[in-house]
Amino acid sequence: MADIILGIESSCDDTSAAVIRDGYLLSNVIASQQVHKDFGGVVPELASRAHEANIVPVVSQALSRAGITPADLTAIAFTRGPGLLGSLLVGTSFAKALGVALDKPIVMVNHLQGHILANFIKQEGAENRQPSFPYLCLLVSGGNSQIVRVDSPLEFEILGQTIDDAVGEAFDKCAKMMGLGYPGGPVIDRLAKLGDPTRFTFAKPHIPGLDYSFSGVKTSLLYFVRDEMAKDPEFMEKNKEDICASFQKTLIDILMDKLVKAARQTGIREITIGGGVSANSGLRQRILEEGKRRRWNTYLPEFKFTTDNAAMIAIAGYFHYLAGERTALDVAPVSRMSDF
Repeated sequence: MADIILGIESSCDDTSAAVIRDGYLLSNVIASQQVHKDFGGVVPELASRAHEANIVPVVSQALSRAGITPADLTAIAFTRGPGLLGSLLVGTSFAKALGVALDKPIVMVNHLQGHILANFIKQEGAENRQPSFPYLCLLVSGGNSQIVRVDSPLEFEILGQTIDDAVGEAFDKCAKMMGLGYPGGPVIDRLAKLGDPTRFTFAKPHIPGLDYSFSGVKTSLLYFVRDEMAKDPEFMEKNKEDICASFQKTLIDILMDKLVKAARQTGIREITIGGGVSANSGLRQRILEEGKRRRWNTYLPEFKFTTDNAAMIAIAGYFHYLAGERTALDVAPVSRMSDF
């Protein structure tokens, strides 16, 4: 009998529901929230209200596209955290209520684990390349920058992580400072394709081990642009492509230096990336180039699985379900990784 898992994701500003059958994706529906663009970042209260409005139609559409009824479900997987507490509460409460109504088990999922396992989402007619265990995952998103050793779908070890800002935060904050809009990552990536990445130089941190730091790069860019605009108010507009290209290259250099070091130390040649920043074209190209140079087996998630989505929650929940894990109805969402 097939195992059919409904995944629910509501950790930030995207409401998403997906259905998988025995690991194969049947549907993946995402409702994005445009209201936050006016504020230059996600407003938690507005996000949770939008989730409340979106979750029922999103889940209904996911079931309809998958061609199943609620009674066909085997289990319901949901994001418990980390993320925005109010947003997580909407998804968690809905999953619990639906589980009670259908008499189906619920399975909690770590949002970051979903990103780490995104390459295991199978699709009909696709190549469906999957890394072998153990593998290293460069997990890069708006709130997290980590190098994770993955020994099985449920066994992880964080080898290194940011000690201050995540790389996604560096993109967003610097884009906002330069007046490029929100979210910053896609804008900087687009402009970087038009610029010279060697024209400007920004400070790189010297952090021991495999940990990251991005606050110094951000500060370096801030002071550079401020000082140049004091001399020429049109400096940013005249040079934004080169600034973005040089800034993006600096961030990618920092990420890749530590990933190369981790691969060398562990001897692992199976390499993946995950999280919203894994959609960055410069980073994806650099991963492929380094992989070819160092004889890695590299795996890049499809663009639709890089941002927050329920397909990754469903596949992670599927592995938890197969392992016999079930979640009690008194579970509460958590905003921080340390509370999970």
